[in-house]
Amino acid sequence: MDISSQRPLLHTLDEWSIPQKTEALFHAIRDSGPALAFGPVGRVFVDLGTALVLTTSGTTGIAKEVALSSKALVASAQAAHKYLGAKSGQRWSLLLPTTHIAGINVLIRSIELGTTPIDNRTRDEYTDADFVAIVPTQLHRALRGDDKLLKHLQSAQAVLVGGAAASDELVSEAKAQGIRVVTTYGMTETSGGCIYDGQPLPGVEVRINAGGAIEISGPMLASDYLNQHDLWSQVTSDGWFTTSDLGVVENGKVRVLGRNDDQIISGGIKISLSTIESELLKTFPQQRFMAFSLEDIEWGEILCLASDGAIDEKEVGDHLASVFGNYAIPKEFHQLAELPIKGIGKPDRIRLVELVMSKKDAEHN
Repeated sequence: MDISSQRPLLHTLDEWSIPQKTEALFHAIRDSGPALAFGPVGRVFVDLGTALVLTTSGTTGIAKEVALSSKALVASAQAAHKYLGAKSGQRWSLLLPTTHIAGINVLIRSIELGTTPIDNRTRDEYTDADFVAIVPTQLHRALRGDDKLLKHLQSAQAVLVGGAAASDELVSEAKAQGIRVVTTYGMTETSGGCIYDGQPLPGVEVRINAGGAIEISGPMLASDYLNQHDLWSQVTSDGWFTTSDLGVVENGKVRVLGRNDDQIISGGIKISLSTIESELLKTFPQQRFMAFSLEDIEWGEILCLASDGAIDEKEVGDHLASVFGNYAIPKEFHQLAELPIKGIGKPDRIRLVELVMSKKDAEHN
């Protein structure tokens, strides 16, 4: 290995304070210190162009070591600030884990504004900030009884909501409560959110490929999967990254329809799990649902539904049938103490199947 073409990779520790992480990020993106690794990364050197390595798991559960350059990270922060009209000296509230790109972005955006992020994750009382980034679950809690969080969000100039899909009903309710919501779409490979309220940020281009998948190009794209070069080659071409999401572009705005990899085929009929979940969230906003599939000899796959509360199977089944047809009636319902998620809010369907199968085994024994 030619060390002259490499830079050291410093592995961050959970016990680091936010000021420590922010300072390390400052030097990483200014090329005045080592690159940083967030999450388990199996290397101690990276290419000179890499400033940050972040592990992220896909639906297969295989961790990808996503390499991001200083240029990509700074471009993301600057594009976000341009859209938001942010000014030097304004501050960000940190409510997300720094093991995810959305949380790391709060630190980088703070650096770009010349301020320090306000760590509100463990405080009894929130310190107000100009900008906040959260996931839909946090927004839901603010609107369902967490008055302190609600007031914190209401005080902000803008509240970015991303990490998972937020229903139109949830966003409308939040806006009616005086929260200036900005929905975001993106992933680690795009340095976080790069489409705000359906509008690509400055420098970002979006197109829909022949298979209906969203493709993205822009200066904030990642450089590589360090541990899966072949996979990176499969999902990128001529500066375009192919996402796992299906979507359409209408009147210049991007609308995400659901994940390409969350579709199941039951009895020859395609069913989108995320579409089922979105419909249930809209109709039963007080309850959380997660759709998944199990193998079945007759159907190939069967649609199943889990919730962290009691399920009125007839009411839920009748509603789904009225909207989508009888094929959308779940063939199994499961109540769990908690629904598994990964990252900052995405459903962990692999873990969900494991939990349901363990529950079935326990019931049969």
